Amino acid sequence: MRKLLLALPFLPSTALAQQAGWGSVGQQVEKGFSWTDPLWPDFWMAWTPATLAVFVGIFSAIALIGLLEGFKYRDGIERRGVLGLTTTLGDRLFITLLGSVYIFLAWLGLVGQPVWTPLFLSIGWGVFVFWKV
Repeated sequence: MRKLLLALPFLPSTALAQQAGWGSVGQQVEKGFSWTDPLWPDFWMAWTPATLAVFVGIFSAIALIGLLEGFKYRDGIERRGVLGLTTTLGDRLFITLLGSVYIFLAWLGLVGQPVWTPLFLSIGWGVFVFWKV
């Protein structure tokens, strides 16, 4: 009986909270596009539009380099760059992707988000690698 008497003053606050809009807290809300929402919620990997775009970009670059080396540059474009390595187009793509990963990881470890700056640094790194390495 004592617990009931202690809870009695809080009963009107429950009704006031529902009137103020707190009654819809657990309901689904229609929202727009998000880069971080999963595309397939029940899938084993959290495929978001951002991860899908990254993987599509990487595989497209690999396919483009493969087509260029297969049809246009049959012998490969081997050259010795500033790093002292003899590289082909595929080697330069690999060095670009590996360097970009290190740029993003270092940025996230030292600075955090947002990641627009390492994106532009990685694009610059890719231009440098394909131009000078």
